[in-house]
Amino acid sequence: MSEIPLVTQTLYAELVDQLVLWETQRSIGSLSGGFVSKEVKGKKYYYFQHFLPGGERTQTYVGQAGPEMDSLVEKYKKERPDFIADQENIQQLCAQLRAGGAITASHAHVRVLQALADAGVFRIGGVLVGTQAFAAMGNILGERWESRGIETQDVDIAWELGLALAVPELPEADVPKTLEQLKMGFFPVPPLDPRNPSTSFKVRKSALRVDILTPMGKIQSDRPIYLPRLRTAGQALKYLDYLIETPSQAALINSTGVLVNIPDPARFAFHKLVVSQERPVVEQVKKHKDLKQAALLFAVLLEKRPGDIHAAWDALTGRGSSWIKKARQGFNDMKKQYPGTPDISKFSEESFDPSQ
Repeated sequence: MSEIPLVTQTLYAELVDQLVLWETQRSIGSLSGGFVSKEVKGKKYYYFQHFLPGGERTQTYVGQAGPEMDSLVEKYKKERPDFIADQENIQQLCAQLRAGGAITASHAHVRVLQALADAGVFRIGGVLVGTQAFAAMGNILGERWESRGIETQDVDIAWELGLALAVPELPEADVPKTLEQLKMGFFPVPPLDPRNPSTSFKVRKSALRVDILTPMGKIQSDRPIYLPRLRTAGQALKYLDYLIETPSQAALINSTGVLVNIPDPARFAFHKLVVSQERPVVEQVKKHKDLKQAALLFAVLLEKRPGDIHAAWDALTGRGSSWIKKARQGFNDMKKQYPGTPDISKFSEESFDPSQ
């Protein structure tokens, strides 16, 4: 682990700001493509021509020419140059960040996440979790993790079904269709129980995989839950609600930047302690990875954002004694595996004492 140069940290913050601004100002000018017209029996009709994520060109009928349609086409022509300039600025920032030592994602991961972002997955509350999120946290906290700790081919997206009930006007983000349009070879992974729907999509002859996750419901069943806003099912997981309750925005970097939602780093660390205690014997490698990521995050947070540790622990203790027990067990395992980890129990003795 090494500190990312301050100038690069500043550039990263600027990139996130630019992406947030670009997202909030989405309008017709942000659409990639262009209007074309066709004349049929003396009447003029407009189509919008663009390329799908996989490179296939398509045309979508918009409407018959007239004052309103002509105005729409002119608005697009007027706004488009500004959005092209914004995209070029974002690409330039990404080039500077790569040169400055920021943590980057692979081209394939960025391509997938860009398509999911354009489809609206993150606008309607999707949260990127797992190692991809951990890598992004390094840029946020100004620390460059070891490459061995952030290597993964998985893209894990979590979404809370309750959002559809709380905000019924949320649009849909069709995940299967989006992945299919990438033309990368994604296919639904058959579940072990054929009665269940698939919650994962994998690229043929590749380790690249997209997993859809959702918090386990009150009935405590791990059966997949259909998520109508995503047009797919999500694997129900314990403890996930705590992880994705307070997400923040981050950017994944390659030749361009993708704005995503990620968990709070302190909650991510405590969540890793808890889930490490749920790993079966055959998943000890994953348990070691859980504890390593938690140790790295606690070391940085203790130095730079100690208040976040307090807040995350307080939120965890409110969820019951079983959560507290697992977090303390995970903490003790982490200290045994990584004895050099700063002792957060001494920092936060009143609220977090693993010896209790």
